[in-house]
Amino acid sequence: MKKYLKLLSKSEIFQGINENEILQMLNCLSGKIRKYKKGEYIFTVGDKVSSVALILEGSVHIQKEDYWGNLSILNKMSEGDTFGEAYSLLSSNKAENNAVAVSDSLILYLDLKKILTVCSSLCSFHNQLIINTYTVISAKNVSLTQKIGYLSQRTTREKLFSYLSDQSIKAKSASFTIPFNRQQLADFLAVDRSAMCSELSKMQKDGIISYYKNNFILKDI
Repeated sequence: MKKYLKLLSKSEIFQGINENEILQMLNCLSGKIRKYKKGEYIFTVGDKVSSVALILEGSVHIQKEDYWGNLSILNKMSEGDTFGEAYSLLSSNKAENNAVAVSDSLILYLDLKKILTVCSSLCSFHNQLIINTYTVISAKNVSLTQKIGYLSQRTTREKLFSYLSDQSIKAKSASFTIPFNRQQLADFLAVDRSAMCSELSKMQKDGIISYYKNNFILKDI
């Protein structure tokens, strides 16, 4: 676990807590590690989720699949990110979406009840952990609100405009890299892949953007 302390100290949930303090907390929080192969489901709709999952290696998609197999990607999580917090807080503890490993992944599980219960020693860094946990949940609510904004756009071009604009603002640059390949981006924006690729090509021809793979540059209009 010591090899991951630097990563943990930079993660949002352990923000402001040093490596020695994190090491002290892991046993108290019943930390457990599990490996997942690429394409393996971490949890599916209806599964009980009682722990916060933190990605030590790899990446994970939170996604929704309907009866006919149509896929919608809600979020992509990378090393240092956490997921499952919201489900853990529900009285039913039941997942409403699926979590799948996009690449071979190593996941650290932490008991949420122990995170939110201040230990008998009343250590200051545990108080910080509680604050961080609620901050992470709040940030994810904001992220979901942003996605609703993309999906509320009427056309594929408007959805792309909205998403790419936000990515540029986030990167503080007209040049940026998105975390999705073409199929994943189409699934994230809930559009047809072929139609989206055609629209991207038109936007490039119109001088609005330029791109290569998942690297984009927004042009002045």
